[in-house]
Amino acid sequence: MRTIGLIGGMSWESSALYYRLVNEGVRDALGGQHSARLVMVSLDFADIARLQHVGDWPALEREMVAAARTLERAGAQAIVLCTNTMHLLAPAMEEATAIPLLHIADAAGEALAAAGIVHAGLLGTAFTMEQAFYRDRLASRWGIETIVPDAADRLTVHRIIYDELVRGVVTDASRLAYRDVMARLVARGSGGIVLGCTEIGLLVDAGDAAVPLFDTTPLHAAAAVRFALTPPTGT
Repeated sequence: MRTIGLIGGMSWESSALYYRLVNEGVRDALGGQHSARLVMVSLDFADIARLQHVGDWPALEREMVAAARTLERAGAQAIVLCTNTMHLLAPAMEEATAIPLLHIADAAGEALAAAGIVHAGLLGTAFTMEQAFYRDRLASRWGIETIVPDAADRLTVHRIIYDELVRGVVTDASRLAYRDVMARLVARGSGGIVLGCTEIGLLVDAGDAAVPLFDTTPLHAAAAVRFALTPPTGT
């Protein structure tokens, strides 16, 4: 079994799900008392969120690169960045290390493509919805066009993530707000919706939308399990 390196704490609410899902996946595949070989670097999300909102991406890049290098030195054979937004810095992390980074947008893209969906709504932080890194990867690698909410809905989605979900707060009012946002994405042609923030699955599930939801947390965790259980080429 290969060792997976997790970069968590962004937020720890979803990182805890990653840890459980990866271990459950290995246990279910191998049976018995098996669990995953994991190393983790967990960051203080208050620091990360502050740098995000003041736009200090060079400082964030240094944080992500340092975390990736720490995992590599600790024996990780692949990196799983337990957040969608910080994949904006994935190229710098890949350049700084010699081990693969399992990209969360590829986990989503693979599932969307398998379901035959070519137009997908995208929910996430404002950074994920408004910057091109995520949408471009889905388009270039998987042929999927993304539809993002309008400006007012983006503010709602982003606020609920940062004010509530990363703190473990889940309310009926916010669930209803997300349902309305997703309904508007469906009306604009979304055949499925990507939950492109690893905390959104804490709030909504398949019963909250008229189209399939693609929760990036379990999809990414499953990709990590597949990597862990696949022997390296040549062995």
